Amino acid sequence: MGRVIVFGSVSQDLVLSMPRHPTSGETLIGSDIITGFGGKGANQAVAAALAGAETLLVGRVGDDAVGREYLQRLAEYGVDVSRMETDVDAPTGSAIIYVNGEGDNMIVVAPGANARMTAADLTKIDDLGEDDILLMPLESPHEVVIAAAAQAYDAGARVVLNLAPYADVPAETLEQCDPVVVNEHEAALLEDSGASAPSLLVTLGPLGAKWGEIYAPAEQVSVTDTTGAGDCYCGTLAARLALGDDREDAMRAASAASAVNVQHAGAQPPLAGT
Repeated sequence: MGRVIVFGSVSQDLVLSMPRHPTSGETLIGSDIITGFGGKGANQAVAAALAGAETLLVGRVGDDAVGREYLQRLAEYGVDVSRMETDVDAPTGSAIIYVNGEGDNMIVVAPGANARMTAADLTKIDDLGEDDILLMPLESPHEVVIAAAAQAYDAGARVVLNLAPYADVPAETLEQCDPVVVNEHEAALLEDSGASAPSLLVTLGPLGAKWGEIYAPAEQVSVTDTTGAGDCYCGTLAARLALGDDREDAMRAASAASAVNVQHAGAQPPLAGT
């Protein structure tokens, strides 16, 4: 069994609920702002740890109360944060999340310390081995993500790239990943770019997910908040692959975890005792 090493972002979530999303130039009255914990890297690491894999997070927080609290919280979930960096020159990242009456969300990210990741952070994944999985979203500087994928691939590790938020990456990087994970919107952007990924997993929301010829249905549940559902899927998928599942079993486990995730508010489940 291998480890899941997540190379990615940590952010404080500021969640604002409203009956519907506003149109351009429109003002709506929403709820009080709820403060939570997010960032795609942290969300995926939490999901991987909860799915039973040894999980490490490589990223950056600010030298502030939010960053310190977040590192402690991640450790309580079972995530190894010993390779996290505290950046004295930038705040912990933030994300403003707008949730409508149907539980659908829109997100704007202020990256903060996440944007300060550099090539120096690549030394923290020097020990990747053939049984390990490097899981990465695209909320870190893209040139560092691309270099990390190449480093992990050369070491024989499996690279799982979540192409979110969407950005074009080199064809060589797409070829190094197994799989590239996208939602339907990101899949369309990838196709429009003229690029393709040899191993592509497309999540289809309530319809499930498809990885090549393999289709896994989603569990039908009452949705409270879709924030972090895709991250939960990616983290669980990586964990189950690291633990030895085949593609279909890993997808089914990821779908089941995501179904639970959308039934609570916020990107991450409550800690035990809270």
